[in-house]
Formats: sequence, C-alpha cells, structure tokens
Amino acid sequence: MRGTGRVVFAATLLLIAGTLNIIYGIGALDDANIFVNDKRYIFTNLNTLGWVLILLGVLQLTGGFSLMSGNTYGRVIGIVAGSLGAIGALLSVGGAYPWWSLGIFFLCVYVIYGILVFGEDEPART
Repeated sequence: MRGTGRVVFAATLLLIAGTLNIIYGIGALDDANIFVNDKRYIFTNLNTLGWVLILLGVLQLTGGFSLMSGNTYGRVIGIVAGSLGAIGALLSVGGAYPWWSLGIFFLCVYVIYGILVFGEDEPART
C-alpha cells in the first residue's frame, strides 16, 4: 500500500509522544522541579496540566496502537493528536527553544500528511 512507511513512522511517533506525555503528566502531578521555576501556564496549576497531559498521552497511545493495526480509529486519532501537537508546538515558539518548537511543528505536519496519503496503490498509467 502507498504510504505504509509513513504510517508506521507516524504510529511510532504517536507511541513515543504518548509515553512522554504520560511521564510529564505524572511529573506535573507530583510537582516535579522541572515545572516549578519561573514558568507560566495556560492552565491554573500543575495538577490540571498533569491530568491534561495524561489524558493526551493515553489518547496518543491508543491512536498509535490502533494505527499500527491499520484501523480507521487510529487514522482519525492520529490526525487529531498530530494537529494538537502542531498547535502546542506553535504555542511554544516564543519560549526558550524556538527552533525545537518549529522542528516539532514540521514533524507533526509530516505525520498528518503521512496519515492522510495512506491508501491503496495508484494504478500505473498506460
């Protein structure tokens, strides 16, 4: 099938991002030191941020496993999770690492593209 490599790459990235978001969420719930310096948050406190990260991580993990098995649910969740990741990366461009955020944004766009072009092989032109 056309785009199978991109879909496996997208599923692998979803699995990695989901695992990291769950770890970061647990760290935020535990008031880890990496989150408490002079940071401002969109959400009210670290507890809310932790639960949002855990829910996003679980969503990304289910999407990654479903995408690996070839289900439509995985494609939909992969596109949604990739879009949320791209929006999050754009929101953090003004932070300490703007080039990293732009790199993550373009990686998310590539993942979304890879999921969208996945499909049946195109017939050869005669």
